[in-house]
Amino acid sequence: MSGQVTRVYLPATLPLLAGLRAEGQLALPEGLAGHAVTPELREWYAEGDDEELEYVAFTRAAQDSLRLLRHDPQAPRRRVVLAADVPDDQVVAVDRTLGSSAVRTGSRVALAEVAAVHVDGKVAEADVAAAADVVEAAAAGDPDAQFTVDGAEDHELEWYDVTEFDHLLTG
Repeated sequence: MSGQVTRVYLPATLPLLAGLRAEGQLALPEGLAGHAVTPELREWYAEGDDEELEYVAFTRAAQDSLRLLRHDPQAPRRRVVLAADVPDDQVVAVDRTLGSSAVRTGSRVALAEVAAVHVDGKVAEADVAAAADVVEAAAAGDPDAQFTVDGAEDHELEWYDVTEFDHLLTG
């Protein structure tokens, strides 16, 4: 291991967060990509500073959380993004397209690697539910669906320390 880490934003749901808390690690769903500041993202957004690039990666993970919600109708309708510091040698870009932030981190992320958790407040649930229903149509170019997804994105995710897992999962 190189000793260096990359901040990776992982889309999740509250049930996945509960699994992470219970098991001490998160088994990532098949095909799930995280998002990070990749060379492709940096080149695409050359004028962006590190904070802006991190926000782009974070926002894309929040969008992918909508896809997870779409496929888990039992999950509370709140987007979850885990900010994890993953060893560089475990972070692999999955798309070399200009502007891509998609990365893989292996099959599991340890609780010890999670730096923070970002979760929608309860006030966002109706907008997130509507967005989760149409996220695939939005990705396919449907402007009405995109408007609905944008409505969910108007809600800022709240920041939580990993020591607040119990509050998040019971509150």
